[in-house]
Amino acid sequence: MMSNVVFTNCVAETIDRIVSEANPSKVFVLVDENTMSAALPLMQEGSPAVSGATVITVKPGDENKNLESLSYIWKQLGDNGGTRHSMLINLGGGVVTDMGAFAASTFKRGIRFVNVPTSLLAAVDASVGGKTGINFNGLKNEIGAFKDADTVIVSSMFFNTLSATEMRSGYGEMLKHALIKGPEMLADLMRQDVLEVGRERMLDLLKENVGVKEEIVRQDPTEKGLRKALNLGHTTGHAFESLALRRESPIPHGYAVAYGLVVELILSVMKTGFPSETMRKIAGYIYENFRAFAVTCNDYDELIDFMRHDKKNVDVSTINFTLLKGVGEVALDSTATFDEIKAALDIYRDVMHLD
Repeated sequence: MMSNVVFTNCVAETIDRIVSEANPSKVFVLVDENTMSAALPLMQEGSPAVSGATVITVKPGDENKNLESLSYIWKQLGDNGGTRHSMLINLGGGVVTDMGAFAASTFKRGIRFVNVPTSLLAAVDASVGGKTGINFNGLKNEIGAFKDADTVIVSSMFFNTLSATEMRSGYGEMLKHALIKGPEMLADLMRQDVLEVGRERMLDLLKENVGVKEEIVRQDPTEKGLRKALNLGHTTGHAFESLALRRESPIPHGYAVAYGLVVELILSVMKTGFPSETMRKIAGYIYENFRAFAVTCNDYDELIDFMRHDKKNVDVSTINFTLLKGVGEVALDSTATFDEIKAALDIYRDVMHLD
């Protein structure tokens, strides 16, 4: 069952309506230490349901999307009277929505939950599509399940609390959706300055952009075919993220996706005929807005090892990618050898000014 996605800047009122209709035995709100101070007071002021809820607070950051934090959420639910008829409201970024959704879908074999993404990245990516989970054993999203929220409330009202880095991180995922959708959406995004987009205009952009993901997920909810399109940029991007974590210098997910897009567009030029000029134009835009993730040839084997753990792979000798024949023309289940990946990383270093 697909989540009901509501686009609104009247978030508190929407939460109260959802809680009233669901009539849960108890309401919990999951936040991290950042949204506890930046977003929770706004919701408590405007929503009786939130002001009367039991608040569970976790540490922020992808490095804390782990088994220890998940166990803490389960314990807080149990110790504070949670039952199968309770509801969990996940108020935060992608770490909160991913981990909170997984906690809710497994506690008492599943309780109802609502995602209220407070970051641009979570609004466009983590809160929609039913993917839940945590990082494990040094690998991104290694443990998880498919489970849709009852409702996802997408709003731009929290974005004025975000840093420029957090806004650009969300824009990285928006660029991915535009590359999947077509030239018009991509050109529109590349004309915008994400730091200057007003609240209502951003909500309109989100409706259109999240709509790309919604349509794909509706056709393929458990990633058997078409939904693999959403992995564009992610095979390499997750490897960059894992390497950054190993270096103890994490990078934002949307930045990793943007860098991954460059590598996978290079592979698309090599493997599926994507126009080289278009690749270089997009790479230039990404460099201008995101700079580059620094790698050398000494990192290649480690990056490929991370890619080998990707869930899309079917054998040990090649890596599976989602590539593009052109903007809006997806090539699912494309593969590349280790040598081809190393060649693409060489070109990435060139177009991203790392040599």
